[in-house]
Amino acid sequence: MFVACSTLCFASDPLEAALRHIAELEFDKVELAVVEDGGHLRPSEVGDDPEAAYARLRRGPALSVSALHLDFGPVDWSDPVQKKRFDNHCRFAKALNVAVLTMAVAPSGTPLEAEAARLSALSATAMREGLVLAALTQRQAVTGDPAAALKLCQDVPGLALTLDPSHFVGSAKDAEVERLYPFVQNVHLRDTGKGPDEFQVRIGQGRIDYARIVNLLNRGGYKRALTVAVHDRQDDPDAHEVEVRKLKLLLETLL
Repeated sequence: MFVACSTLCFASDPLEAALRHIAELEFDKVELAVVEDGGHLRPSEVGDDPEAAYARLRRGPALSVSALHLDFGPVDWSDPVQKKRFDNHCRFAKALNVAVLTMAVAPSGTPLEAEAARLSALSATAMREGLVLAALTQRQAVTGDPAAALKLCQDVPGLALTLDPSHFVGSAKDAEVERLYPFVQNVHLRDTGKGPDEFQVRIGQGRIDYARIVNLLNRGGYKRALTVAVHDRQDDPDAHEVEVRKLKLLLETLL
């Protein structure tokens, strides 16, 4: 296992500045978020011109990309343009020597069969390129229910999970979440309290048991990233950077 930093930790900065911040915090690996409504790289841009996106990254610090985090937003996946864009993201990932594509999934309430069909097509494309598609666990998505996330992994060939334990705090039992660990190929971490307004709290003040998570991952032979995913908060930017550093150091002590 190794520790990486999501570019979303510095989402309010330009991408080049975010990468510099991450390098200055002594990370050597970064998860690159490609989000349509974000301020860095966008799926529509990368999908239309992956070479330009690759060149833009090469101008920054010498950071290895541990995974891509893709959020295309609400798009019509029957549109050939979107299929071509996803194909190009797979090629972009291979150029970066990335194996895991984290994918945002449909909102809760979406029929599971429909989401399984969509993810099956995307996972098949990823596997043809030697990549792993990993559905992100999010409270407001179908993967916010551990049983539904498990069924998706069982029904969609090759599908993995990017585990974000914060989304299960107060809403799922530990035993339910533990059943997902065999499918985990990426992890997003911050600290989270039990209250509705405590999705992100200072490191050590929440309920995330990092040691237990690392032990469970070790038990399954997990070899990939523990990704620091402390959301960029402009109400206290100095403290935010301190929290990113604190979580990095904490995770490194567990490896």
